[in-house]
Amino acid sequence: MEMLVRFGAFAIVLALMASWELWRPTRRLSMTRRRRWPINLGLAAFNVLLMRLSIGAAAWLAANWVAEQQIGLFNNLHLPYGLAIALSLLLLDLAIYVQHVAAHRWRWFWRLHQVHHSDLDFDTSTALRFHPLEILLSMLYKTALVVALGAPPVAVIAFEVILNGCALFNHGNVSLPPGLERYCRYLLVTPDMHRIHHSARPAETDSNYGFSLSWWDRLFRTYCRQPQQVQTEMRIGLNGFRDVGELSFMDLLAMPFRPLRKR
Repeated sequence: MEMLVRFGAFAIVLALMASWELWRPTRRLSMTRRRRWPINLGLAAFNVLLMRLSIGAAAWLAANWVAEQQIGLFNNLHLPYGLAIALSLLLLDLAIYVQHVAAHRWRWFWRLHQVHHSDLDFDTSTALRFHPLEILLSMLYKTALVVALGAPPVAVIAFEVILNGCALFNHGNVSLPPGLERYCRYLLVTPDMHRIHHSARPAETDSNYGFSLSWWDRLFRTYCRQPQQVQTEMRIGLNGFRDVGELSFMDLLAMPFRPLRKR
């Protein structure tokens, strides 16, 4: 059931975002979808298979276990169920922000996370471009948090659906109308906000870490309102990886184990 809910929501949002990008793209892509999407979708499929064969349902199973055993912070505080759900969603989102900051600042973690930033274009498929080891570590991290918080199972499913949906949305090669975008940023990470994070300029790459809520970047002063260049012209990706020939599916799997390149 948990897998069907997550996959169904993922497929719907992916289809909507892909259609929106075709209808009204913000940037002209340097490579066609036919060239990039098999790599990004291939990584996603590989990660799903790996997780299903290993710890893919760990957070969900942990949530059910802590509910049965009545352990974890919220169970010991005997919070109302609705409040426990709301706080779980909020704190898990904060935890993903912290994880993302760590992925940029810890050298060993950046080895994995650079796979995501090595995409030379920016569209909804970029949200799927993660190294399998980063996905595994993220699941272990979330599982530990679920146990510590005593997060309700429904909150865990909701969080995964929201996180995946927001990632597909804010990686989209789309833009909201300026007035709407400005107001949406007070709550959510928009495509224009997150696109700055994928700029090739290191100062911009190391900003706008949020995936769902935009509050954390403002609160912890990692927010960048606008890039140095306009959104349609700024360089995407990493300066150390500009050769398309070095960014095949197998190259991305091997990337963390090769010498780091200057950003």
